[in-house]
Amino acid sequence: MEKHWEGIPKLPNCEGKEDWIKVSENVSLRVFIWEPIDHSLRKLSPIIMIPGWGSVFEGWRPLITEWVGKRPMIYIETREKSSAIFETKMEKKDFNMCNFTNDIAEIIRILDLKDDLHFFSSSLGSTILIDGMQSGVLRGKSSIFLAPNKKFKFPLWAKILIKMPFPNFTLKWLIKAAVWGVERKVKEEGQKIRYRRTLLSQNFERIRFSARYLMKYTLPDNLSNIIIPCAIITADSDKLHGLKDIEDIADRIPNSKIIQVPSNQYAHEADFLKEIEDFHESI
Repeated sequence: MEKHWEGIPKLPNCEGKEDWIKVSENVSLRVFIWEPIDHSLRKLSPIIMIPGWGSVFEGWRPLITEWVGKRPMIYIETREKSSAIFETKMEKKDFNMCNFTNDIAEIIRILDLKDDLHFFSSSLGSTILIDGMQSGVLRGKSSIFLAPNKKFKFPLWAKILIKMPFPNFTLKWLIKAAVWGVERKVKEEGQKIRYRRTLLSQNFERIRFSARYLMKYTLPDNLSNIIIPCAIITADSDKLHGLKDIEDIADRIPNSKIIQVPSNQYAHEADFLKEIEDFHESI
């Protein structure tokens, strides 16, 4: 899996660069920045993309390949991912939601983007943005949330394993156990492949620290501060992100709507860009 962590992916119809941005005293995050070859398109408001928990670029390659030739994109790998650089010993507190949201805000500040941007996110990335927008830390022109988590649901056996003080050399076996658990629950074949690839590419200690915090996290009850246009993407076949929770989140965000797609995998494919562009044109 090391190939997922070396250099910026080379995509058609755009120019790209890779950077590590220092978001706090001891943490730097990897960021991909793409701009269309057509310079007239570089004037469009950029997309800030925040993928899910431990997500790797390869799972998003089809959609991003189609998208980056049409407008600027900043793809941010959050601090639980293997690419993040920690200059001091990690602790559980490094992975609280406040740190995640502040990381995104700091990158936006350093890149001098202000509020002239559109968000796109998945799973943990969506939860980070919702939390950050409600608290006033993050602002933009619109946001698309794929499968946001109202709370992070771990099966009982996983909670026990996550909490146990196993030595680091045993953590890879916990990841393999997690792969087994996910493959039993997930029905979509494409989603199974993505989650298997994601889990097996992780920094084991880092993913355990983040899981210990996230298993206790719940979205705020009040989401009324999120007033920008929002679309929440969901699929009936996605068994990891419950439809009832998605509907509840949508009910609490004033200017939001639910968009149903055929599958979670479809939202990672190039064809999904049509729904994204239709939403942006409607606001």
